[in-house]
Amino acid sequence: MNAPSPTPERRPARFRWAWWLLAYASLGLGILGAFLPGLPTTVFILIAAYAASRGSERLHQRLLAHRHFGPLIRNWQQHRAVPRKAKWAASWTMLGCATVLLLVMLGSGGHAAWMIALPIACMACVALWLWTRPEPPGGEKG
Repeated sequence: MNAPSPTPERRPARFRWAWWLLAYASLGLGILGAFLPGLPTTVFILIAAYAASRGSERLHQRLLAHRHFGPLIRNWQQHRAVPRKAKWAASWTMLGCATVLLLVMLGSGGHAAWMIALPIACMACVALWLWTRPEPPGGEKG
């Protein structure tokens, strides 16, 4: 007789420790990103929420209940939506980072053009992708 497949509430514990580790590492990077320019916060918090949903229900619930992160996570999980305020914040931050990168690299000289173009192109792609995400229904804040 075949064993029943696990329900969403009860996942197999096979890689639970890896999800737990990824969740806490991502949360740590996300918190650092709030203070270090160039290191994103939202992306790491979303990764932490995803990993926590598979490895640490306690952390997942804490993230969902968080005053700042909770609405963003719920909007993403329920609607794959990003609030306009978060889009603007991410876009301005990436523009600032691209400007600093450009000034430092051009000011110090001796760098290949791709070393400047590649990170700026990546940021532009992320911004483009971000602005193609829908906004939460009903003007939900995040």
